[in-house]
Formats: sequence, C-alpha cells, structure tokens
Amino acid sequence: MPQIIVETVINANIEVCFDLVRDIRFYAESLKNRNEIPIDGKISGLVEQGDEITWETNHLNFMQHLTLKVTELEKPFLFVDEMVKGEFHTYIHKHIFKEENGKTIMVDDMCFESKYGIFGRMLDELFLKRYFKKILVTRNKALKIRAEQLSKKS
Repeated sequence: MPQIIVETVINANIEVCFDLVRDIRFYAESLKNRNEIPIDGKISGLVEQGDEITWETNHLNFMQHLTLKVTELEKPFLFVDEMVKGEFHTYIHKHIFKEENGKTIMVDDMCFESKYGIFGRMLDELFLKRYFKKILVTRNKALKIRAEQLSKKS
C-alpha cells in the first residue's frame, strides 16, 4: 500500500495549525482548483472525532464522492480521517503535529490503496502517489501562509 509522508515547518502556534487542518471551509478554499466541496454530513466548522464529511471532488477529471470519518482526534497533536465510502479500497490520512523550537512541525502521513487489483496497484505507484503528494504540498503551502498570518495578528 503506498504511503506518502509530507513534513511542513510552520512558524505558528500548534493550536492555530491544528484548527486550520480541521476547518472544513479552509480545506475547501485551499483546494478550490480541485472543486472539493462538502456536500453531506458535517459541512462547516471544525471537525471532531466521529464526524463524517462527504466531499464531492474532481480527481483526474473524474467526479466522485468520498465520505471520510474522523476516527481519532487528540488535540492539538493528532487528527486521523479514514474513507468509509468511496473509490479507494483503503484511505487513511494522519495529521500529526509537534512543537519544536517555537515552531509547529506538521506531518501528513497518508496511506491509500486503489480498488481494481493489480491495475489499481500499478496506478497507485506509477501515478497516484505523486498526484496526491502534490495535493498535500499545495494544501500545506496555503495552510502555512494562513497560519503564519493568523499568528502575526495575535
């Protein structure tokens, strides 16, 4: 199963970073070029453990609905969401936060596995792993900018 790990150093308070990751509106705005919109379940505010969100999203010119559930939440250090309905056999995304030298270290640890047997595994390794890493890096750049702006105001 492919695993993607992206580490982002943010010059902002850990609580600010943690809350931005859980903010449904911020998430949708940070990936607006992907047309990700919440359509069912918890569709606004900060997600909490047990919340489910169904996202309408466009990946690879294929419109799909993915339902994610927050399966673990330990403020402000860990937030895990897992796909409970959608196009993947497995999808688990851990958002891990640490404080170090006055900065926040945010680690995305994402594991996924496509359906469709050997063809899915080939697609995962040859294309989807890079594709999803690019999405995480794009979202994290937006999160870093916003968190650092908010920290300067306070």
